[in-house]
Amino acid sequence: MTYTGRELIAARCAKFFKDGDFVNLGIGVPLMCTNYLPEGVDLWLEAEIGIVGSGPTPHYTEWDVDIADAGGLPTSLIKGGSIVPHDRSFGFIRGGHIDACVLGTLQVDQEGNIANWMIPGKFAPGMGGAMDLCAGVPRVIVATDHCEKNGASKILKKCTLPLTGAKCVTDIVTERCYFQVTDKGLVLKEIADGYSLDDIRACTEAAFTVADDVGVMG
Repeated sequence: MTYTGRELIAARCAKFFKDGDFVNLGIGVPLMCTNYLPEGVDLWLEAEIGIVGSGPTPHYTEWDVDIADAGGLPTSLIKGGSIVPHDRSFGFIRGGHIDACVLGTLQVDQEGNIANWMIPGKFAPGMGGAMDLCAGVPRVIVATDHCEKNGASKILKKCTLPLTGAKCVTDIVTERCYFQVTDKGLVLKEIADGYSLDDIRACTEAAFTVADDVGVMG
């Protein structure tokens, strides 16, 4: 099946996971990843609110107001899942027990810095658990639209907004391409169908190199 837009972002992010991974998914597109898991891959989803083993959204007749996902929406528990104290939930993150997380963002840059929690002068409810995820999870995957609505790149040479985490991002997935973040900068690994290398250069402020065998996102 051919995906486009945010479905493509979620589907590509889902390919990073291995069966049994302990994963934290942020609000929005990251939560969509569970809809595109490869066959044979089941995850343990952790929500910093205090859930291990978050499951699918239940029918409204089965909602439990005490069980909510990262977006505050009703969720369920898979077999073996549990509700845990808030401090233990953050202990999983800070203790390095989460295999990967997927976060949305306002900006990300070529050094692997991420800014996803506030725009100065505008109301922000708080950073939430993103700061801890950036500091405590070995694989931090950014799932984002490539550009702002005005066409400006969201993948920058240097973030200009307050950072959530510094030099922590390992992968950047947009609806146009996939970059791997390395200690030498961004490497373009895949391009979405319908885009060319020149297109990616034109819409990306950050500097990047191109892999020898650039694949097609899907």
